[in-house]
Amino acid sequence: MVDIKRNQTRAVKIGSIVIGNGNRIAVQSMTATKTTDVDATVALVQLMHDAGADVVRIAVDSKKDAAALGEIRSQTTANLSVDLQENYRLAEIVAPHVDKIRYNPGHLYHHETEKPWQEKVRFLADIAKQHDCAMRVGVNCGSVDPEKKSKYAPSDSITPMLESALEHCEFLDSLDFTRYCVSLKDSDPSKVVEVNQRFAASRPEIPIHLGVTEAGIPPDGVIKTRIAFEQLIGKGIGDTVRVSLTVPNVRKGEEIAAGQGIIDDIYAGRVRSVVDFNSNSLNIISCPSCSRVENEAFVDLAEQVKSMTEYAKEHAITIAVMGCRVNGPGETDDADLGLWCGPKVVNLKKGTEALGAYGYNEILPKLKHELDLLIASR
Repeated sequence: MVDIKRNQTRAVKIGSIVIGNGNRIAVQSMTATKTTDVDATVALVQLMHDAGADVVRIAVDSKKDAAALGEIRSQTTANLSVDLQENYRLAEIVAPHVDKIRYNPGHLYHHETEKPWQEKVRFLADIAKQHDCAMRVGVNCGSVDPEKKSKYAPSDSITPMLESALEHCEFLDSLDFTRYCVSLKDSDPSKVVEVNQRFAASRPEIPIHLGVTEAGIPPDGVIKTRIAFEQLIGKGIGDTVRVSLTVPNVRKGEEIAAGQGIIDDIYAGRVRSVVDFNSNSLNIISCPSCSRVENEAFVDLAEQVKSMTEYAKEHAITIAVMGCRVNGPGETDDADLGLWCGPKVVNLKKGTEALGAYGYNEILPKLKHELDLLIASR
């Protein structure tokens, strides 16, 4: 066993487990069913729980979702986290049924825009205190606080994320709420490593949730995640992890197995970070299937994109395939070509430029055409 000196973060209780303060690194995942489909969601929660998930996250984006969460809670003993999307006020309804509340600082601007974010975070912290919930401040590369982004060059995506996380931590501390962890996620493993190292250096006492967002289809998604985790966990950074893979619901247990396997390998000294992931080749980013996905054909589409683009594997081009309207538009901006999927159409982008919306049965030829043009231009 490798002797890894963990960062001495403070303890944060999440239901029946505790992260930080030297406790074992917890592994978690997220449901991909519609939250209002109680039977299917309970079945997926149980699948993940049986696979070893310490926490299972469920997205809530409406009052109907919130009502369903109460019924889901009554049918499972798993530790549950709620993923608040754009409506932060739903916390009041769902908090009695969960062990943890996750909010994204960048999403606090979508509702009640006249109110300062501090007022909204104070509301969340009060709700968490009342209902014995932990919280996660989840900062994501594709939905960063717009005020923070405007201060820096477009090429610097890391500093706005870091500033946002530090600002929210400072404010939560001022409210005497310290039962929280932080995540700073990007689809680029090297950026995940840098931003988390910088955060840990600044606030070493705060537990960190590690993840590479939109890691993609296995095995590439596992490799990207492994590269980041090895360099962070190997240096004592990280208290809970999530591996975000694009897989069908019946295979969601693979996220748990991959996360635990990477942790076990790191502690056994079986590390592979010396291997270059080859940043000069085709890079396909795809988000994990979750309950925000509005058409389950997204998962099949991601596989089809991977297969169709095989001929371009020697070209340094990034293609992003996103499954929803919440993160899709923002998280395709940095890709050379991006697809974000709606209920009936797939939106095609070239960087930040919208190229059109096409049916699921029309998009692959359109993507190939744009890919060929991009290759020819280089």
